[in-house]
Amino acid sequence: MSEVNDPIASGFVDSLAHPGGSITGMSNLSPELSGKRLELLKEVVPRASRIAVLAYRAEAMRSSIRETEVAAQSLRLQVQLLEVKAPDEIESALDTAKKQRADALVQIQAAFFNSHQQRIIERAAKNRLPAMFNNRIDVEAGGLMSYGYDALERNQRVASLVDKILKGVNPADLPVEQPTKFEFVINLKAAKQIGLTVPPEVLARANRVVR
Repeated sequence: MSEVNDPIASGFVDSLAHPGGSITGMSNLSPELSGKRLELLKEVVPRASRIAVLAYRAEAMRSSIRETEVAAQSLRLQVQLLEVKAPDEIESALDTAKKQRADALVQIQAAFFNSHQQRIIERAAKNRLPAMFNNRIDVEAGGLMSYGYDALERNQRVASLVDKILKGVNPADLPVEQPTKFEFVINLKAAKQIGLTVPPEVLARANRVVR
């Protein structure tokens, strides 16, 4: 596996240190990411007090949602959960965020969103919602900003695990690894589109700026 939010809760492995079966790989299980995303979002939108959280099937994403809620409490942010279960619910969910006066948007990572990302980016921009995404590719496609693991590093580490398995190592003996390298990306064109000014001190911390 190369992109699973919580492999223990999903039933793929018994534990990260001792998978115990025929599956190992890379996990996205990094609770600190939720806090960091909200922290950066709050710095870019200091007036924000209500954050919309877009999630696919909330029950399946409960651990990630909980991490976001805990992080929001520490930043004194109110969370508005937007659950979608089908593609045709995406636009209406983001319209609900606008109607209920959300100040910004955070998307919980899920494979479901991958093929609908452009719709989310465009609707968030239309509703003038500053949005925090998980991957650099979302910002390159027009999203405002992202904070997440370095995909290249992840792929290299997954390839290393595959190599070990092909050479005879039992997957049960290979601990599930977690990301260690992260990147913060900002799209200034997207910021201008929604009338947002990114503070210089935040811009200076970005690993990449799309102009």
